[in-house]
Amino acid sequence: MFNIFKLLRIWVICSLLCLSLCWSLPAQADTKIDPQLEQQVLQIIRKHPEIIIESVQTYQQEQQQKVQQARQEFLQNFKTNPQEIIGDSPTTGSTQLKTVLIEFSDFECPYCAEAHTKLKDLLVKYPNQFTLVYKHLPLSQIHEQALPAAKAAWAAFQQGKFWQYHDALFTNQKQLGETLYLDIAKNLKLDLAKFKTDQNRANQAIEKDLEMAYKLGLAGTPSFIINSQNFSGPVQLSEIENILTSQK
Repeated sequence: MFNIFKLLRIWVICSLLCLSLCWSLPAQADTKIDPQLEQQVLQIIRKHPEIIIESVQTYQQEQQQKVQQARQEFLQNFKTNPQEIIGDSPTTGSTQLKTVLIEFSDFECPYCAEAHTKLKDLLVKYPNQFTLVYKHLPLSQIHEQALPAAKAAWAAFQQGKFWQYHDALFTNQKQLGETLYLDIAKNLKLDLAKFKTDQNRANQAIEKDLEMAYKLGLAGTPSFIINSQNFSGPVQLSEIENILTSQK
């Protein structure tokens, strides 16, 4: 038997969507909202606020299930075919792919700058023991230079200088901007014409990294995912060394 509250919930949601669409249209469209419909929706919400709450909770649960399923599929693929997950992303460290650490990072994020220092130490302390993979996750909503910096780093990658450029960006994080991007390119003796062209070609590659991060439900930076003989999945920076130590 179809629950009347389910029917009511669907009707309210549809009505709210219609109202939201109307309210979001430009003023010049002179869109009018049916006062009777508006009052009916508001009256139902006042009498049954649980309808909205339950609908939101159901949506959140469905989204969490989708993220969990996507993570499981990702980790399984990561185990069986790490090179497919790595794709064309920059890598450093071991070439054996026995332990692969993926970092999702933002060049303007101060926590990513701290992680950069720690990861460099780990690469020295555990030489040839793990492969570090860099994936772009520029948080453009809060970091104005995150995307431009990512595009500049990708352009440097096209000339084989990603990690040098990457280090310079984090070292000069407070000076991020076009002047710095060009100065670093000059210091690394990059072909400047190609560098500028590649900056404009970087969107597709960065978007691919962003899609992977969103699919995995990663909302902050830095975020790490590791695949090793003892552990596979999301990991905190503070836990990485313990995993590497256990594999010695």
